[in-house]
Order: sequence, then C-alpha cells, then structure tokens
Amino acid sequence: MFSCCFGNLIPPSRKASSSPPSSTTDVTHRKRHTQAATKRNPRTTSAMGIGRAALTSIAGRPVGPVGFGMLGLTKPWAPVDYPVAIKVMKTALEQGANFWNGGIHYGTPQNNSLHLLKYYFEQYPEDASKVVLSIKGAFNIKTGPDGSPDGIRKSVEGALDVLAGTKSIDVFECARVDPNVPIETSVQALAELVKEGKIGAIGLSEVGPASIRKAHAVHPISAVEIELSLFTPDALTDGVADTCHELGIPIIAYSPISRGWLTGEFRTLDDLPQNDFRRMLPRFQPEVFADNFKLVEAVEQLAKRKGVTTAQVAIGWVRRVGAIPIPGSVRIERVIENTADVELTDDDMLELQKILDTLPIQGQRYGGAQEKLLKA
Repeated sequence: MFSCCFGNLIPPSRKASSSPPSSTTDVTHRKRHTQAATKRNPRTTSAMGIGRAALTSIAGRPVGPVGFGMLGLTKPWAPVDYPVAIKVMKTALEQGANFWNGGIHYGTPQNNSLHLLKYYFEQYPEDASKVVLSIKGAFNIKTGPDGSPDGIRKSVEGALDVLAGTKSIDVFECARVDPNVPIETSVQALAELVKEGKIGAIGLSEVGPASIRKAHAVHPISAVEIELSLFTPDALTDGVADTCHELGIPIIAYSPISRGWLTGEFRTLDDLPQNDFRRMLPRFQPEVFADNFKLVEAVEQLAKRKGVTTAQVAIGWVRRVGAIPIPGSVRIERVIENTADVELTDDDMLELQKILDTLPIQGQRYGGAQEKLLKA
C-alpha cells in the first residue's frame, strides 16, 4: 500500500531510522550553493538564475517568486469548506502567488484539488488566465504510481473531466516515477497529450538527476518539483539542483516550511492532533522529535533578530538558493505572511548554513515504501 503526503499512510516503526550526518562532500556542496547565492544581489538574481523579486516563466507563462500549494485545503481528515478555501486561494493570487500546485490524490476521489479548482473558477472565471496550474497525477493512493501511457492518459483525461472546462492544465506531473515503466515512455505519453492540447507542458516530481536528463531528452521539461527546505536541503548536494540549473529548468520546492516545523505552531508532539498524518512520519517520532526541534529553535533566533517569522526565514532561504517555494495554508493571514518579500542577507545565509552543518535532521522523509520512490 502506498500513500502520498496523507491518507492511508503506513506508520513507520517506532524506532525511526536516523539520517546519517552530512558527509564532508555534502557540506562542501551546500556551502558552494550558499556562496553562489550570497555572491549575487538577492533582490535581482539567485544561485539558479531566478530573479528573487522578479518573475520567472513556467510553461511560457510568468509566475511569481512564491507559489501556492493546495494539499491542505482538501486533506481528508480536515477539509476546508469551499467558500473559505476560495478566499484563501484568492488571497494567494492577489499576493502574486499565481503558480498553483494541486493533486488528483490531494483528498478523496470525490473531493480533491480538482473539485475545489472547478468551484473556484466557476466563481472567478476571470482568474483562469491569471493562474498557472500544475496538477500531479498518475498516482493511486493505494497502489502507487502508474506511469504507463494508458494510466497517464486516464489520469489527465479524468482531471479534465472534473475541471469541466473551467481551467486548463498548464503543467502535468506524474506524482512519482513508476519503477516499472521507463521514464522515457512516460514522458513520451505526456508529450502526446501536449500535442493534443490536453496539457500545456510537462513537469517532473521527486526525480533524480539521471531521470531529469532522460526525460528532458524526450521532451522539454518545464519544471521539476522536489522537497526542498532547511529540513531537506538534499537537492543542493545530490545533483538535482545542478542538473536543473544546467538545463534551465525551474525548481518547484514543496514543503518549504518543512511540514509545519518552521511555522512555530507546535513545539511538542502533543501539540499535533491525534489524527494528524505527520505523527506517522519518521521525523516526528518521539525518539527524534526533540533533536529535530533544535534546528527550529536555531532558526527562531535568527528570525527574532530580523523581526520576521521562522516561516518567512524558511521561505526566504528557498528563494535565495534558487527555487520557487509553494507553501500551502488554510488561513488568509498565513498566505500573506508566506508571500511577504523578506530579504535574507549574505550573513543570514551563512548563519543558516552553519545551522545546517551542525544540526543534521534525524529520520527519513516518509519511510517505508514511499521513501523508495523519492528522487527516482
């Protein structure tokens, strides 16, 4: 059984496996990316060449420096009422977050990102041309990814049926690489859908450098979505960021606030509801929670000195290393906070680098079968 972010998650063993301390090579690579970011004016360009305060393009469309992740609005255990949800979405767009990232598996078959998007664009049809919409699919919450041509076509056409003409799919991503299907086969199937006008462009999700190159050789890739945050800076050392930079592919950073660690909304495991899916994740297990919270406390000290929130520091770091963060929220005030233009200085970046070097995060990201599908 598989799960993606929530739903039928398989609880990890009570003894969470620890991630090994950063190797000398990893630390060196992270420092190189930090130094590359600090050598450039943070308000004009970043390590990846993406304008921090300017717009970049995805699928030939301009997008703001911060996007909007939709997962939390339709989570099965606490879905947000649609009238409330669309106010949050409208605020995101008004704040310049016009790149929206949803998923067919973000919720239930009867209530997921697509149903909410249809409702939104029925209320605000004039916004359809303003939003650059990325949808993840070709993934079954119980059985895992289906990257076959037939599976991809069914996923895309099913999504279009739900949207019912209210909005086009600007970018489509297979949520995970199917280990049973060559990525070239999956991308070729997506390329056919681009030709047919059913999707605008192709994105990739949770891929490694080799897969990015293979996919890009078949059809231009418009975006690569990965987890990238102060808790998960791996992309800066494993070749993903370097490959995207070389090929000119924008990086979309999901979970930039580290699944809420850097919001300041919880300080102990008891602060999370009993039905919260994060309780099942390795990094939230009792034996590693306190160690992982040390990084939060270190970032809090920097945030306090700057007069900003820890979430703003976290998002600012992602922007400085050259990615487009897509924080999600169910509250308007959080959206405004997350999209604020908070500048991190070169000294701030160096301080954060020291924090990363001295406080390695314990535990895998997902654990179990899901962990095997990461960076495929």
